[in-house]
Amino acid sequence: MYLNWKEIFTASMVLFAVIDIVGSIPVIIDLRKKVGHIQSEKATIVAGILMLAFLFIGESILKLVGIDVQSFAIAGSFILFFLAMEMILGIHIFKDDAPETASVVPLAFPLIAGAGTLTTILTIRAEYHPVNIAIAILLNMIFVYIVLKSSSRIEKMIGKSGISIIRKVFGIVLLAIAVKLFVSNMRLMFQ
Repeated sequence: MYLNWKEIFTASMVLFAVIDIVGSIPVIIDLRKKVGHIQSEKATIVAGILMLAFLFIGESILKLVGIDVQSFAIAGSFILFFLAMEMILGIHIFKDDAPETASVVPLAFPLIAGAGTLTTILTIRAEYHPVNIAIAILLNMIFVYIVLKSSSRIEKMIGKSGISIIRKVFGIVLLAIAVKLFVSNMRLMFQ
């Protein structure tokens, strides 16, 4: 059996840090204020399907283009590095403007399953078994759904400074993971 609890836990934490749904609570609250209702179920399901599809066919797409997984993982480690720097320093390198409507598209694609998340999925696939990553994706989607449903309560409970602290802690974790992915995949490339 391919189940490895350490891989599931690590992949879950990496995806949790990259998806950064807790750090996105202010954006979610702004969307809710603008349009009244957020389609939490649809956004979660579409994001989950998108991530799972990319997990299983992303490598085929790379092969079609002529890129090996290690090269993609190294490129992905740079993206993770910059995402971590965003989280730690509070700067915005990759973020787009807040979307105008709270439909599936702005929540599921740019916010939950954005370019950083999809790159991360292929990057960690170079090190972890796909079954463990799929479980990590599903666990994250459950958490995303809970956060989307209760975003205003979470903001009141944690406060803006609490959200900021969580982002910085996960930024440091993500930075360490980016360095590890870079080093291990560079080693694999030169063997």
